[in-house]
Amino acid sequence: MGTASAATYTAKLTDGPLEGKTITTEFLESGDPRPRLEIPASSGKSYVYARGSGLEFESNSNPQQPSAVDYRYVEAVFE
Repeated sequence: MGTASAATYTAKLTDGPLEGKTITTEFLESGDPRPRLEIPASSGKSYVYARGSGLEFESNSNPQQPSAVDYRYVEAVFE
């Protein structure tokens, strides 16, 4: 693993219980956005979101990687 800091992007949660929220997350080692996010909530619950089709790119960033990615709600997981 290199010493450079990991590249990040904004995950935009487009529906479900966290609709309208954004979080910052890291790209996979391959440089791709994560296909799924599991976001911890209270009382051992977490929300699962899957990558949608919406991508945003900033003109001053890496043209190969989006600066923001849409995620759609899949399910709540109770532990």
